[in-house]
Amino acid sequence: MLIRCHRYFVCMKAIIVAAGPGKRLLPYTQDKPKCMLEVGGKTILQRTLTALRENPITDIVMVKGYKKDAIKYPNIKYYYNPNFLENNVLPSLFCAEKEMKDGFIFSYSDILYHANIVQKLLQSQRDISLVVDTEWAQRYEGRTLHPVDEAELVVVKNHKIVKIAKFMNPDIAHGEFIGLAKFTRKGAEILIRNYKRIRISQWCGFKEVHRFHDAISIDKAYLTDMVQELIDRGYPVYSVDIDGGWLEIDTPQDLQMAKRTWGKDK
Repeated sequence: MLIRCHRYFVCMKAIIVAAGPGKRLLPYTQDKPKCMLEVGGKTILQRTLTALRENPITDIVMVKGYKKDAIKYPNIKYYYNPNFLENNVLPSLFCAEKEMKDGFIFSYSDILYHANIVQKLLQSQRDISLVVDTEWAQRYEGRTLHPVDEAELVVVKNHKIVKIAKFMNPDIAHGEFIGLAKFTRKGAEILIRNYKRIRISQWCGFKEVHRFHDAISIDKAYLTDMVQELIDRGYPVYSVDIDGGWLEIDTPQDLQMAKRTWGKDK
């Protein structure tokens, strides 16, 4: 459902995917998922919830997997992916498929971002919008444990994303997808319909779906693989540009950087 608030439309639902084991953050994730790591006296998830609720997005859904019992925040609707070790972001998201149909904000669970970034995303009237950091390259200076090849980079023409992938030539990239996206009711319908089409093709044993864009299979796919599928099928996907104001926490190096730069006042 959409309501008018502060001169823009607010999608009243967010889906956060937090199923992965976070192996690269061991030993910090030995007994908890990445979103429960603390930065500046608060967990990553606490900061995500604050950024969403300040907009205000109060209908929040979360897909859990690894160490699911460590996440116990109230006023969140939880889903569980029992196959989290065999899956990646896209199949985990679809564990909450019945929450998608009216439109939703999608969020990774291992990123820090401010409420104003959510606000800018909500202002987009496009059916499918992705937040893209145009100043992405400077974050990779000294980031030796997470190479540029793993950045989810995008090529943009006339505000439309025409390519999204890892292992892209960084010289042609407009920016990096930060893991925050918006799907309107129509956008969600497009996403669901095309995901089911791929799944049906897989069940029928079509060879063309054994690999799915950057992923070895749809079971190992990221949301970005599905977005590229939609782009290839002719559906417009738009960029909502920002210039910093967020962090990804994927390695111990990232975590230490976040603790140095993301103060308690943020």
